Amino acid sequence: MAFIDEAVISIRSGDGGRGCVSFRREKYIPRGGPDGGNGGNGGNIIIRASTRLHTLDHFRAKRHFKAQHGSPGRGKSQTGKDGNDVIIGVPLGTMIYDHDSGELLADLIEKDQEILLLQGGRGGKGNEHFKTSTNRAPRMAQPGLPGQKKLLKLSLKYLADIGLIGFPNAGKSTLLSCLTTARPRIDSYPFTTLMPNLGVISLEDDRVLTIADIPGLIDGASEGRGLGLRFLKHIERTKLLLHLLDITYVPKDDILEDFFALRNELEKFSPSLSKKDYMVLINKMDIYSSEHRDVEGLKRALEEMKIDALPVSALTGQGIDKVKAYIAKRFHSKNQRPKDNHPKA
Repeated sequence: MAFIDEAVISIRSGDGGRGCVSFRREKYIPRGGPDGGNGGNGGNIIIRASTRLHTLDHFRAKRHFKAQHGSPGRGKSQTGKDGNDVIIGVPLGTMIYDHDSGELLADLIEKDQEILLLQGGRGGKGNEHFKTSTNRAPRMAQPGLPGQKKLLKLSLKYLADIGLIGFPNAGKSTLLSCLTTARPRIDSYPFTTLMPNLGVISLEDDRVLTIADIPGLIDGASEGRGLGLRFLKHIERTKLLLHLLDITYVPKDDILEDFFALRNELEKFSPSLSKKDYMVLINKMDIYSSEHRDVEGLKRALEEMKIDALPVSALTGQGIDKVKAYIAKRFHSKNQRPKDNHPKA
């Protein structure tokens, strides 16, 4: 099943119920007067962020949402019943746009956050409201106001603290499973990861961070090559990027060249991505040999450019404790962002 992180839906709030024209008719009360009640208000359209949802896949089957109309008023000054609201659930990180104008209407980033998107029509007044000293038997009532309608575009951007990026088969999914309890699909062929995967890492001080594994990027992603470009938006909110390099990369002398090519793809997609705090993890040290690029030389080259680098093996767990310590240090305060640490132009 395809990963759905964008959807277009139509919404319509309910119409207000019409007011009632009625007169009080009781024995021994020959001139009871008007007693027509008001119509009920139409139902609202509300959108709510839910931690139980992780994609927009549920909009595949249902794209039209219509709230209930208000009931008409009745005699004996009885107000009609309000229409039921429609509450639309979306994952945390969903951005709501007006499809026609492109205006951002809401950005849902908090658990159970609710936004009133469309208000239902107001119910019409019954004839009891139009009684005057000169018109004691009004035979008029207001119709209910119509509801509103709108076409929306929903776009999901994950609220991950950390993003994993790198070439296909760099070991991002293996690292995610090593750092968290996530169990993504892992195979030896390129583009095993076809959609972002999320995992949760628990630190020693009981803090919990979310990690997003993004499908592998390739040179030319900004021109539409590969799979990762579509999903880069899911790391736009992250505070730290972990960039994986495969020490077994062939040709070994091009590993840094391709590293910067990938950084260039981030810059083309969004300048803010290339400015995010990041560190490099030199992965697959479990199969490192003299045939591969000198890891110490690679590490020194990165550190000379003020880029933190750490040799690891996501498969065996080598260096993973140091990665966790690095993450804990960078996220030493829930409310403090990590300091900038990227090479200057």
